[in-house]
Amino acid sequence: MNGVLSGVKVAVLGGDDRELVLIPELVKLGADVRVAGYPPREEIKGAVLRESVVEAISGVDAIILPMPGTDDHGVIRAVYTPNQLVITEELLSAVPSKVPIFIGVAKPFLRGLAKKLGLRLIEIGEMDELAILNSIPSAEGAIQIAMQELPITIHDSQSLVVGFGRVGQTLARMLAALGAHTAIVARKPADLARGYELGYRCITYDQLTENIAAMDLIFNTVPAMILHEGILKNVSRNALIIDLATQPGGTDFQSAARLGVKAILAPGLPGKVAPVTAGRILARVLPGLILKEIATTD
Repeated sequence: MNGVLSGVKVAVLGGDDRELVLIPELVKLGADVRVAGYPPREEIKGAVLRESVVEAISGVDAIILPMPGTDDHGVIRAVYTPNQLVITEELLSAVPSKVPIFIGVAKPFLRGLAKKLGLRLIEIGEMDELAILNSIPSAEGAIQIAMQELPITIHDSQSLVVGFGRVGQTLARMLAALGAHTAIVARKPADLARGYELGYRCITYDQLTENIAAMDLIFNTVPAMILHEGILKNVSRNALIIDLATQPGGTDFQSAARLGVKAILAPGLPGKVAPVTAGRILARVLPGLILKEIATTD
């Protein structure tokens, strides 16, 4: 893929260790990379450092925001600068409508601005090509937390994965490989059938209340209130819940604390437990997406 981004002007705004992997890879592919939110660093040699977001996005063909994006007020996640990088309506109004803006998951604030201004905001966090790859560090990170928090081994544990999407499938496979008695909760008949074929115990959501008491380890991957107080009342006080869903998760954490059930919210694990791998995944996926989106405006 050498040179495939030759002549393409890309702005990378803020970020963390993932971007320290992504930026040099974009440079290697020939992109003209402008970054904001970083001091001079060896890792981003070849990129052009800009003092402000306005300077970084001027005249670019594509804009890349961090996977976590911004907060509810437009402040960009940028761990390597003490200065705030802020997305405002005034700033975005200067961005041509043809310029794609890539982000992991956008807050309503940014979605609203993009819609109002007619901008091409592309949320990549739920795209299969990225999410399936990110399910690997997510699952490994979840298992790491379980090993640190539980007084028992994963092997021979009664482990439950709620949701059988991209993360749920990878996690269930890893748990089973470690010797856990693995059960899944799924809604779709096809997912239940696939789980059965893979050797998991399969539970519907209607059966969750009666089955959850036997579980030592419960992972939630569903971004909806699944583990509510009515369910939590049946969870063993020796069990551990690890919620991997996007904040605020799918667990009633206040009820869990009141009931004496340990529950941990752990979203965004790829960037926390394996930032280099997560950066390589971005570098693998984003160039193709940039070329695809730019081509649609030609």
